[in-house]
Formats: sequence, structure tokens, C-alpha cells
Amino acid sequence: MTPDIVVVPHTHWDREWYLPFQRFRLGLVRMLDEVLDTMAADPGYRFTMDGQLAALEDYLEIRPERLPAVRRLVAEGRFAAGPWLILADEFLCSGETLIRNLEYGMRGAAELGGVMHVGYLPDQFGHCAQMPQILRQAGLEHACLWRGVPASVDRDAFAWIGADGTAVRTQYLPGGYGNAVALFSGPPEALADRLAAFTETLRPWHPAGPLLAMYGADHSAPAADITAAGLRIATLHDYVTAQDPSVTGLPAVHGELRSHARANILPGVISARMPAKQAMARAERVVTRYAEPLSALWLPGGTAAAKLLDMAWRRLIACSGHDSITGCGADETAQQVAARIAEAEQIGQAVVDMVSASLADRASRDALVVVNPSPFPRTALVLADLPESRAALSAPDGGRVPAQRLELAPTLLDETVMDDLTQLLGRIHERELFGQEIVSWSADGDVFTVVVGRHATPGYDYADLRAAVLDGAAARPGPWRVRTRAEPVVTVAAQVTVAPFGRTVLTSVPASQPAPAPDSPGWARPAEGTLDNGLLRVTVAPDGTLSLFADGAEAHGVGRVVDGGDAGDTYNHAPPRPDTLVDTPGRVEVESVCAGPLVSVLEIRRDYAWPSGATPDGRSPVTENVTVTTRAELRAGEPYLRLEMSFDNRCRDHRVRWHAPLPSPAAESFSEGQLSVVRRGLTGEGGCGEEPLPTFPAEGFVTAGGLAVLLDQVTEYELTGGELALTLIRSVGLLSRNRNAYRDEPAGPQLPTPAAQCPGPVTTRLAVLPHTGTWHQAGLPRLAEEYRHALLAVPGSGRAPAASPAAGGPGRSPEHAGASLAVEGTGVVLTALRERGDVLEIRVVAEHPSVTEAVVRGPFDAARRADVLGVAGERLEVTGGVVRLPLRPFEIATLHLTRAG
Repeated sequence: MTPDIVVVPHTHWDREWYLPFQRFRLGLVRMLDEVLDTMAADPGYRFTMDGQLAALEDYLEIRPERLPAVRRLVAEGRFAAGPWLILADEFLCSGETLIRNLEYGMRGAAELGGVMHVGYLPDQFGHCAQMPQILRQAGLEHACLWRGVPASVDRDAFAWIGADGTAVRTQYLPGGYGNAVALFSGPPEALADRLAAFTETLRPWHPAGPLLAMYGADHSAPAADITAAGLRIATLHDYVTAQDPSVTGLPAVHGELRSHARANILPGVISARMPAKQAMARAERVVTRYAEPLSALWLPGGTAAAKLLDMAWRRLIACSGHDSITGCGADETAQQVAARIAEAEQIGQAVVDMVSASLADRASRDALVVVNPSPFPRTALVLADLPESRAALSAPDGGRVPAQRLELAPTLLDETVMDDLTQLLGRIHERELFGQEIVSWSADGDVFTVVVGRHATPGYDYADLRAAVLDGAAARPGPWRVRTRAEPVVTVAAQVTVAPFGRTVLTSVPASQPAPAPDSPGWARPAEGTLDNGLLRVTVAPDGTLSLFADGAEAHGVGRVVDGGDAGDTYNHAPPRPDTLVDTPGRVEVESVCAGPLVSVLEIRRDYAWPSGATPDGRSPVTENVTVTTRAELRAGEPYLRLEMSFDNRCRDHRVRWHAPLPSPAAESFSEGQLSVVRRGLTGEGGCGEEPLPTFPAEGFVTAGGLAVLLDQVTEYELTGGELALTLIRSVGLLSRNRNAYRDEPAGPQLPTPAAQCPGPVTTRLAVLPHTGTWHQAGLPRLAEEYRHALLAVPGSGRAPAASPAAGGPGRSPEHAGASLAVEGTGVVLTALRERGDVLEIRVVAEHPSVTEAVVRGPFDAARRADVLGVAGERLEVTGGVVRLPLRPFEIATLHLTRAG
């Protein structure tokens, strides 16, 4: 009798890992050549390409002649493609990047003939809380995964319930995605015994019906002759979608999947190669929250911008791979990932530059255009370099803008002795000299002085300058001392109010009177060594830690720096035994950099002696002297303290963490990430030979015990001993250590990764605040939005007729002012805004624990709901340019808005 088994031939393909992408791709081409040849010869053969389209695209780039065959096999349902573009790490990219990943993967697979309708997540190191909702909104009723499943799941299917309550039937893979990899190994006459053993192992997980045999492994093709065994061969799509999508009666698992009970989740990847995490967050922010929305609002219909954004998104998605952004690959791989992230950011910045140039062209040379990237009004600081003679700013209504002088730039740019003064003309390009524009010139004895500036004045004529140089050269043969001076320029911090997604145009004017008071209640000049803006007061203790005092809340000892050993690898932190912790500085210096009224800064320098290295048996007795510099900055109107910690990392095999004692005891933390706010406890569930360290990822903020930290990038944190600890850097020298004290088995090959020691300058930025009440009562999602998204300030260029100086928002052209797009609602967070065909697509998420309402206002006269793939659905009522949308807690909503007119 044929066993009741369904065999799914497949491969798991890491695009890059212990080898860089192009070297892995050579093996991919060989593997898929073999698979396609087998499928051509055997009509009964089926194949599943790992749930990610990118590997297939990589193959077809080398073998374009195979495209017709691939299309035919996909359309026939024999070759399962998609639904993802890449198998991303779900905690090390933004939720929007996950959505775009699915969008690109499903669209590309559909173009090849069909999409595998299974949210296949075979090897990710845990799964985020919003994945069920993302999958269901993309039309996928099933998930399939391995890692992170808790011990409470006792069968191979469970109801995975996301943060918003969305449930998706989830196929669990007991034994992993290669649970049947040995099924066809060995002599054919012993196949029956192997089938019996497989059935005995899997049947307790699946009491009735055919068993799922995942026949495949990393980077290899299944055997070509498996159909001869007489077993049923299918794709993963065939097997999983044949199951009843109902979750009734299944074990329920709520939220994220980060249990160590049944598989390693390798939590150290959150803190491996931290510079890559910082770069990824910057690139995502530039593309998602600046380039895409600003081009949609200020450059509608821009085909160049659309193409550039597509290029940026493809690079971001590629970098989100679970062996890419994780940092657990070879140094060569990490270098390529870093280069792609940098390209994505540069492409995004190029689109921002296009928008900036368009706005600058319509503002005079003495103007500053300030743009708000948020969907609600903002009052925040911008920095501007202004001529000292016009070092104040006037608002559109003629009123003065609150401003603070920060520093005066040096004026002498160059002094050169020239034998012939006419040599100067070779330096000048029409009006440009040393990257600035010529303002004036003069000759005095043997000195010829040229004054340049960023804010040039009208009336310049190159012919006049040339004549002056020729006259001087004729009158005096030389030598000449040629000086290039810059107009005295002062850096000014200005407090500006801008409408939602709007702009305002400020004009530089002479500082003839004191600047008006800042918009910060109760501000007073702080005492020495103190920062105070009326909302938050900060003092520095003798050991360099900070005390923070807010209305009804305070925290002390904030910012203790702790250095410990790390004898682990890129996958798992493991301290040496014994470890040596260093947290006491040998010397502390505090310097006041500036003191209000808009911004006050203290610089705290602490000297430490850190062990230079470590082994599993202990830390080195040799120490390195390291200075940790903390820049503590308090701005008017902000209830949080901005911190920037920097040091030169000259040590190896260590972990540096930033600690803050909690104002009150806490048995749980709340962290924002991937479109949700997740509650976590003090421990992790173990059971699979991996130390269940309670270190967790946070993307936007983390809070516990009345202390919140706003983050610039995904950061590893832990609640330990009544403190919140954040990892600043984790330095390790091996991809995977064969004998890791915190993991039973290797996670990969034991390869040296000297670059994963992260030598050189380390800089981490965050903001901290004590608060009362819960995370949502403290408004942390809104504060995180403001902290991470600075106002965009663009100097005017005056190349086009000036627009109306009135503050305004987006329309069909930069001249359009007065009509703004705004999003309001308690806990409603914008995740994306882009132009999609002839509509604006806006996506929000309700980061709030109870029902709320999103209110969208703007110049549109029609609105529809859409899914995360952009497929339009129900029409929504629009009244006076306003649409109201009730939202469940943590519901993701996508809207299509049709512009009025």
C-alpha cells in the first residue's frame, strides 16, 4: 500500500550568506538547470522555488532563453513561484518594506503565470506580529513556517492570530523545511523502511490525512528520479491550499513568534554589524517617508522619480534578506549589502533632491523653504546657514521666527600667491568659485580679494570681474596675494511651524531686534551642567549619568555604559566564562556647548579601560583606553532628551550596552516595530538547545517602567536587573562558532569575520523620556514619528518665478498652496504615501490598543479602501474633502484618494 504522504520537492536558496551573491548564483544556475531539465523530461515532477521570486529572477538574468519554459511550468502549476520577492528577516526591516516585498513578489510571479498562494516563511529567525494581517490583506489564507513556534503547538497546523486579531491558518513544519531530505537517500529497497520511519515521526503531528514531506535542502536540487517511487509529488501550493483555511479547532498562537522551543531563532543577528542596521533604517526612511510621498505631492506624474523609486525599492528589499541585513554572512557579503543599502539611500535622496530643486527654484535666493514630511502640523527646529548681515528669518505673515545663533563659519577659504593675477580667471566658472557664488571683489596693493557666498546678490557680471583682473595684472605684474573670503555666515536654529505635508517659505532679514520667545512653556536659562526647556529638566551626575525630571515622572542614572565580553558569533551572543564587566569611567568631563533658548547641548566625555579582546575562557588583561562622548541635546517644545553616543571601537569580542534604571519596577516591556506595538516579558521560552536570552528587537520605541527610548533604527534591548539595556555595538570575529556556549549546534560554517568586529568610529542616536501612564497615553507613536522625521529645509535658488510665500500643502504643482493633505486620529500612524496611477495611495496603521478612527483631509473628492497590493475595494464616503475610517486596534488600512479637479 502506498503511504499517505505528499512529497514536495524544493530547495532553500540563500541568495548570499557565507559566499557573496554572485558566487552563490553560479550554484543557483547549475541547480535550476538540473531542475528544469528534469521537469522537461518528467511531466509528473513538481518543484517549489523557496517562496522567493528573486532567485528565479537571478537565474533568468543568466539564462534568459529559459523564460518561455519557466512561464509554461508556472502557468501549468508545476513550478511554484513567489509569493515573496526575497525571504526577509521580519524584524530588521520596516513593516512597509515587508509589504512591498510581498507586492513585488506576487506581481512578478503573476507575470510569469501564477503565484503560490502560501505565505511561505521557511527560514526566518522568528516572525513579526503583523504577518497574519499582511498575508490576509494580500489575499493569502495560509502561512507556512518553521522557526519561532511555541511549545504549546502540538500539531502541524495552528491559528496564527496577528496583532489586530486577523487569523491565518499556519502550516507548521516539524523538523524544518527539510524534514524529508533523507527520504530518497540510501538503497531503493530500503525506501519502505524510511517511509515508515517518516510516518511514525510525523503522524503524531498530523493525525489524519496525507503527511507533508518537504524533500529539499539548502542550495541543492532534489533527485531527478523521485517520481519512480510512486508517491504523490506536489508543490507546496498544492498541498497547503488543499487544506481547509478555517482555523476553527486549531491551537491558537497570538502575536509574534519568537520561541526557542522547537528551533533556533538566532537572536544575536539583531545586534550583529550594527552599522548595517543604522544604514538600512536611514535608507528606508529616505525612500518611504521623504522621496516617495514628497514626489507624489510635489512632482505628480514624474516618470523619472517613479523609475528611481522602483530601483530604490528593489535594492531595499534585496537587502532585507534573512542572511543579508542580519549580518550573519561573510565579510564580502556584508560589504555588498552595505553597498546596496547605500545605493538605495542615494537613489531616494536623488528623488528628494528633485523635489528640493523644484521647490527651491520657486523661492528667492534669500529664502528658506521648509517642508513637513508628517501628515499633521509640526512645530520643530531647522538649521539654516544665513549671511551674518541677514541672520534672522521672517515668516510668510511678516512676523519674526524664533531663532538662535549657534556658530559663525570661518570666512577665509583660501590664500594663494600668484605670479600672474590672470591665473585667477582659470579658477572661476562664470560665477562659481570654491562651490559658492561670487558676490564682490576688490584690489588693495598686492592683495586681490574675492568674496563668495551661498546667498548671492543680483548685479553680478563676469565681464566686470574679468576686466578688474586684467586691469590689475596690467597695472602690477605681480606677485599677487589672492584671497578668497566667504561672506560671514552664521548657523541658525529656527523654530518653524508647517502645515501637514506642507511647506512654508521663510525670508532672511537683518537681525535688528531680539528674536521672539520660543514655543516652549516655562523655558528659563538653565544652571551650569543642566538642561531645561520647561517640559524636561536634565542634570548630570558625577559619573556622567543623567537624571531626567518631567511633570510627574523622573529617572536617574540614565546612560550608564557597560562593556562586557562576547565569545559568541554573528548569530548568538555568548559571554566568556568568567566575564568582566566595565561600567565605571576613570574620568568624566562635562562641557556646555550651547544654552537655549531653542536648543541646549551638553557634551559628556567619559574615559574607560576596556579589555582589548576575549576568548570563551575570559577577557584579555590588556586594556584599551576608550573615550565615550555623549552629546545631550534638549530642544524647545520636545519632551524628550536627544542623545548621541560615540566612541572609537578598538576592542574585539565584546558587547557595549547603554543602561537606564527604570523609574518603577516592570515585568514587561512594550516595543514598536513592523506596524505594531508588542508586549514582552522578562524571559524567553527555551527548549531547543539555544539559550533563550530575553533580548528583543525594537524599531520605533521601547518603554518599560515609565521610561521610554525613541530609536533611530532597529535596536536590541533587554530588561535586566531593573534596568533597560540597549546594545550599542556587538563585536564578534566568527560567522558561526562551532562551540558556542549559548547554542548547541553550529548555525553555519566557522568562518572568520574580522569586519563583524566593527572596528572604528561608532555612533548611536536615540532619545529618552520618563513618562506617566501607558505607552499610548504618553503618545509614544506620535513622538517617535516626530523624532525620526526632521523637517526638510531647502535654500531658495530663485531660478523660476517665485511662488506665493503663503504656507501651504500639496497640490498638482509646487505653485499650488493652501490645500493640504492631513491624517488625524488617536494612535493613527502613517506608513506610506505614494502616487499609484491616477490616485494617491496612503497607508496607515492604528497603533492603539482600542478602537480608533482615522480622519483624512485633503484636496480629493473620491476615496476607496484597497488591500496591501493596491487592489481597490469598497468606496468610502467623502464629505467636504474628509473621509473617516474606523479602525480596529492595530488595523492596517490602505486608501486610494482621487485628487479633486
